[in-house]
Amino acid sequence: MSQFTQGYILALDLGTTGNRAMLFNAEGRAVSSAYRELTQYYPQPGWLEHDPEEIWRDTCWAMRTALQKAGVAAAEVAAIGLSVQRETCLLWDKTTGRPLHNAIVWQDRRTAPLCHQLTERGCAPDIAERTGLVLDAYFSATKLAWLQEYLQKQESPANLDNVLAGTIDTWILWKLTGGAVHATDCSNASRTMLMNLASREWDASLLELFGIPAFMMPSIQPSLGFFGSTEPELLGVPVPVTAILGDQQASLFAHGCDRPGLLKCTYGTGCFLVAHTGDTLQRSRHLLLSTIAWTQAAESGAVRAGYAIEGSIFTTGACVQWLRDGIQLIEAAADTEQMAQRVADTAGVYFVPALSGLGAPHWDMSARGAFFGITGSVRREHMVRAVLEAIAYQVKEVVEAINRDTGTDIALLKVDGGACPNDFLMQFQADVLGVPVERPVVKEASAQGAAFAAGLAAGFWPDYSALIARRQIDRIFQPGDGASLAQANFAVWRQAVERAKHWVQ
Repeated sequence: MSQFTQGYILALDLGTTGNRAMLFNAEGRAVSSAYRELTQYYPQPGWLEHDPEEIWRDTCWAMRTALQKAGVAAAEVAAIGLSVQRETCLLWDKTTGRPLHNAIVWQDRRTAPLCHQLTERGCAPDIAERTGLVLDAYFSATKLAWLQEYLQKQESPANLDNVLAGTIDTWILWKLTGGAVHATDCSNASRTMLMNLASREWDASLLELFGIPAFMMPSIQPSLGFFGSTEPELLGVPVPVTAILGDQQASLFAHGCDRPGLLKCTYGTGCFLVAHTGDTLQRSRHLLLSTIAWTQAAESGAVRAGYAIEGSIFTTGACVQWLRDGIQLIEAAADTEQMAQRVADTAGVYFVPALSGLGAPHWDMSARGAFFGITGSVRREHMVRAVLEAIAYQVKEVVEAINRDTGTDIALLKVDGGACPNDFLMQFQADVLGVPVERPVVKEASAQGAAFAAGLAAGFWPDYSALIARRQIDRIFQPGDGASLAQANFAVWRQAVERAKHWVQ
């Protein structure tokens, strides 16, 4: 399996709701992990921020804790792989190393007015052509423009010559290497709305459009390859970083979806369905995104690129978190499964999870979340079940769009993420889709994919196919007796979605 008789790969999975480190052995098995939830800051309605210093502290803690739990020395780690929440971005001072503002999270809607202005100016088609993306506040470009404008409005404006920009991978790589490396990979760069998807370089016209100096931006490197080594003082010895991937692309890599016809869905803060399209850049006709799956340097020096189409759903696990922390209908996310099973249906209640607007296939920044159909007989169990069903309905919408784009109906959905251990949700997903749902033993596929990519790039593992073949499947959910009713109720749910759209004027 490995050319090493011993040794490990360390994966860092820095997500929206928390930061995790996982250690994988030569057999590709996870041997330890450490996770810490990340503080969410909501300075205004529709705004969401993270503290970059907290992400860095948690990253250091998670790395050291995962090693300590396994009794493994850093010298035994062959490489580090990095998987991150993608469109979240920040600016920092390269001299002091201090972030100049909290990171603006991908769910944040503060730049929706700028997106509307650009749409009215007719910029959306050109942006879509250059980047494969829909003009939306989801992506990094408008966030970086907002941050730069914010800095210039301060009493002591920042010296832009000292300012660096990046997504979370760039920030953490810069910190891991002691400020020596300012870089990103193609998969994360493709989500900024600043990278030209065909050339895989920063697009000069888009940088100009958003007023972002090119010198602020990190270099773009292949996803699998050497990025730099950690500062020796950090873990005791320098460890090479040999892979960086956006979290959804890392998940795609872990599932072995390296060719057309394979689809995965990650149930995290949002749901992200990604289908590999091979080495061909495919344009969507149904408001899906064209994106980079991952890139890798060949022996000839050329860079091999794999492309994908993606349906990004903004709010899935986040609405379960809202049930817990916002309106306190549940004490823990795991409660939702038993509560949903305690009632036969939702008593006519439908939930639209537009807490951060609607992503694919609607792309409505002005939509807002809503419950419909509430009557006096409705209990909290019905509302919780309606939230879980809405997650599955959103996924069905995107699967239908992918089927239309690819011309081939998906026959199997591969799943991962924090919500996939919920048996009720997975069974309902199979019912409403009418296809099997495959759940692996390792649910943290983003971390697993980052580890696999780093190990392959470092030569720790020689064969991707053999590595994927060793992955263990936990369960396959088949469509059951509830399929007909679930699919009929899907049509009613879509009516609820239409009523929640265009809410904010």
